[in-house]
Amino acid sequence: MAERTDKITLAGSISLGTGVMIGAGIFALVGQVAGFAGDWFPLAFLLGAIVAGVSSYSYTRYSCTNPSSGGIAMLLKDAYGPGVAAGSFSLFMFVSMVVAESLLARTFGTYLLRPFGLQDSAILVPVLAVAAIVAAAAVNLVGNKLVEGSATTTAVLKIVGIAVLAIAGLVGTAVSGNGFFAEASGDSFDVIGLLAGTTLCVLAYKGFTTITNQGDDIQDPKKNIARSIIISLLICTVLYLLITVSVESSIGAKGAVDARDYALAQAAEPLFGAWGVGITVAIAVVATLSGLLASLYSVSRLYGMLQEMRQAPSLPDKVSHQPMIITAGLAVVATAFLDLSQIASMGAFLYLSMDIAVQWGVIRHLRAKINAKPWLPALTIALDLGILIPFTILKVQNDILTVIVAASVAAAIVLAQVFTMRVRAQQK
Repeated sequence: MAERTDKITLAGSISLGTGVMIGAGIFALVGQVAGFAGDWFPLAFLLGAIVAGVSSYSYTRYSCTNPSSGGIAMLLKDAYGPGVAAGSFSLFMFVSMVVAESLLARTFGTYLLRPFGLQDSAILVPVLAVAAIVAAAAVNLVGNKLVEGSATTTAVLKIVGIAVLAIAGLVGTAVSGNGFFAEASGDSFDVIGLLAGTTLCVLAYKGFTTITNQGDDIQDPKKNIARSIIISLLICTVLYLLITVSVESSIGAKGAVDARDYALAQAAEPLFGAWGVGITVAIAVVATLSGLLASLYSVSRLYGMLQEMRQAPSLPDKVSHQPMIITAGLAVVATAFLDLSQIASMGAFLYLSMDIAVQWGVIRHLRAKINAKPWLPALTIALDLGILIPFTILKVQNDILTVIVAASVAAAIVLAQVFTMRVRAQQK
């Protein structure tokens, strides 16, 4: 059989990975992370990179052994069998990724409206966000090559744009003589807040998991999936540290919290004025739209695999492109009814729960098959719990509704899987 000529290159895979990561994670989460971690929010982003980097070991080992378009779904199926556990945690991952798409879309609407002072509009933000999801889904339906080509171009623009903006901000601070931490509040170090902030930071890196869904669509997957994950994480870590230190230098943690959903644009204003805001908005728009393109591509492939495994519902057979339509449709619903804080928190709860299940599955069932060192998945579980528990405690104290909604979604997924397994057993 002839080798396919439309496979994604290593550069294209890295572009898709960074395209998902460099989006809402850095543009929308800085203010929210600063709300938890205070002056130490740049450290929270570094800790988030460490957690994601350690976590990536299990995904990388499995993908190198068994590259599949189902990625995480296939890993969970191999670890737990085709039952309730595999189906539930696969859908946890799917929903967390759909929620991440909503975060991207909401961030797009927020930043696009920032120059007009309408960034807090309860109507315009979701309307623009929904339009962005629909447009990204339409582009994805055209084909892989268009998605890869746009991802590569926009990835370069985002990386260069964010790096230039961050470095210019740091240089400007140094020249002014005020010092990098002149805007620091001086509040005492809060370990619980730092760990809770790190939980949200993990969302800024978890886009690396979408690379595992590329499967045989990538050239030489047994080598390039691992390379793509490692390079994407390194690129994002450097960029995030540059930009968060720049924000700390410009407006400090308090300024980031006050701006919240558009902290990067606010940070550009003191030094660069309206031009800085405009450039930041332009980069944010490119970052979020390209992130949506990459995420919808990868997440729809995951849903397609879940349909093949009979662990996710389908539309009537006459409806084509079902995985893309269902993924985009759910993202639209989440975007319309949840704000950025709720979206980010729900994504964190579901993603880290799924990640713990993946790491445990590797330790208990897959370590010999994929030749994995068990201490790294064990360390990941410890790190996940170490940040998730403080985050949950603070959310229960300050935002119990979001915790209830996340728990309800998780419970509904598990109950649906139990029902599905019983129906399937009766049909045999």
